[in-house]
Amino acid sequence: MIIIYHDVGGTHSTAIAANLHINRLPMDRLPSKEELLNLPTFDKIEKSDLGHLMYIGQDEFEAKVYTLGRKYKPNLVIPAIEDMYSVLKGNREELYVIDTHPTVNLLMKIGGFTSRGLKWVSFGRPIVTYGSIKAYKDIVNIVKGVKDNLKNRK
Repeated sequence: MIIIYHDVGGTHSTAIAANLHINRLPMDRLPSKEELLNLPTFDKIEKSDLGHLMYIGQDEFEAKVYTLGRKYKPNLVIPAIEDMYSVLKGNREELYVIDTHPTVNLLMKIGGFTSRGLKWVSFGRPIVTYGSIKAYKDIVNIVKGVKDNLKNRK
């Protein structure tokens, strides 16, 4: 089974969702900024990483969890991933592709753009981190929904 959390940049909401999914972040409380900043991919994805699956880890259901930065082309990228999986596996039943972009707030957009896009990390990173903590409960809800679906499949 493969789980892919995707959004525009693949470095904030996706990093949080994937790390929640593999139990590296807590579901029952807000993380500290240090917990977010210590994640391997949080605010660290480069332009060369866009369009590539980033392996984050394995969950308790033995699913492999990835993130993906797909810019503003989900209507092109996601069907291609689903079709390739279907060609290789004969079905799409064990592929979950989850858009975390609906959880991204204005602070995350501003901070992410300044940190990753403009390379003003010292200015943008605190903003995107604060915005991510504000969005955390919404991201938790997405991950809980995915995990509930996985539990119901067993």
